Amino acid sequence: MTTKGFTETNANIETPNDVGATEKPLKNNRITSNRVDINVLKSKLQETESKEFKKNLYILSSLILALGALGVYLSL
Repeated sequence: MTTKGFTETNANIETPNDVGATEKPLKNNRITSNRVDINVLKSKLQETESKEFKKNLYILSSLILALGALGVYLSL
């Protein structure tokens, strides 16, 4: 009795004969995408741009104020 290893052991797996059960039924319903209102998108974009602008304006004004204060300190 000789053993040849795992490569020689064959396991026959039979597939079922009822192929109709595994097929997907055809969908009669068409998938419709929801439409997006352009005005809603514009308003969201304006909100985010407004927030970014306020943040940038705050940073810029802080830097100008700090530069002014440094100039006054160094001139004394």
